[in-house]
Amino acid sequence: MKSKLMKAFLALSLAATSFAPMAVNAQSIDQQIKRRQEKKNEWRNLAYLGGAAALLGLLKNDKTLVFAGTAGALYSLHRYEQDRKSQSKLAQARASMFSRTSFTRNGRTYVRRTVKKNGKTYYQFVRK
Repeated sequence: MKSKLMKAFLALSLAATSFAPMAVNAQSIDQQIKRRQEKKNEWRNLAYLGGAAALLGLLKNDKTLVFAGTAGALYSLHRYEQDRKSQSKLAQARASMFSRTSFTRNGRTYVRRTVKKNGKTYYQFVRK
């Protein structure tokens, strides 16, 4: 009875994570990097859970649980790697943007300014 309940719970949790909606909002690059780190951590934790389920299946000689746990762990590791690469690209885009001293968009020129706030140094672009 417990193994059927555990199998159902594992199948439901894997299905819920694989069909989660991926909405892209107009966020700043910093927010996107932060969100990517959070998702990356979620995928890593799900990979640990999948590995634990596979190990439990090995200990209980349950081939279904071994298969489901291994598949879940491998898929989670794949998504973790995708998010890791994507986060790196976002960081590169941010560095590229702030390495400029100015840029023109829609006919308007924006110039980089240094702002100090609460003892920290930030950059911002202001219209010239």
